Amino acid sequence: MESVLNLKEISFSYEDRDVLENVNLNVRKGDFVGIMGANGAGKSTLLKLILGLLSPKQGEVEILGESIGQFNKWPKIGYLSQQVLKKHQQFPATCEEIVRANLFSQIGFLRFPTRRHHEKVKAAMEAVGMAGYEKKLIYQLSGGQQQRIMLAHVLVSEPELIILDEPTTGVDQEAITAFFELLQKLNREKQMTIIMVTHEMHKSLQYINRQLYLEEKQIVEA
Repeated sequence: MESVLNLKEISFSYEDRDVLENVNLNVRKGDFVGIMGANGAGKSTLLKLILGLLSPKQGEVEILGESIGQFNKWPKIGYLSQQVLKKHQQFPATCEEIVRANLFSQIGFLRFPTRRHHEKVKAAMEAVGMAGYEKKLIYQLSGGQQQRIMLAHVLVSEPELIILDEPTTGVDQEAITAFFELLQKLNREKQMTIIMVTHEMHKSLQYINRQLYLEEKQIVEA
């Protein structure tokens, strides 16, 4: 099976505090990986290393077959963080504007979206069950609906890997279940590779196919 992400002997420290030591991980195309662990275990640090926001003390990160130092296909990596969800809760923009914003690199500065761009936005919103909400302001939606729009924002660039950092924070239990079901559908029907950090350990287990724990500076696979 094709490798999407490969971590080789990764170690990382903040000043004099070791966070990760000799971590190895191979994520294959079509995996739905749940990463869990106590607060401070290094989950967010791990994601930042994968995204190239931090550099390891030692080891190598390969993404889509390339060393992260040379990797430049970032539109192929979709990232959804807690901060992005919070930031858009009061943002005065329509849902289609939020989704289309992730096509900026394709549309260009001071240029208008083409029919193909509009079709991509429509397809992304349909994929998350939000067709018909294009003209709604995002802050008028429920937390679960906002979450789906932000996922459509990620999907519109047709990523090969989606990385989610605690995507269900602040969302009610019914919406959490619906969101996990949506992710599972994308994973199974579109072979979308997903890496998700979550504190919803028990709820997520029936949807993911790989269960990883960060503990004692290591990744342990259940």
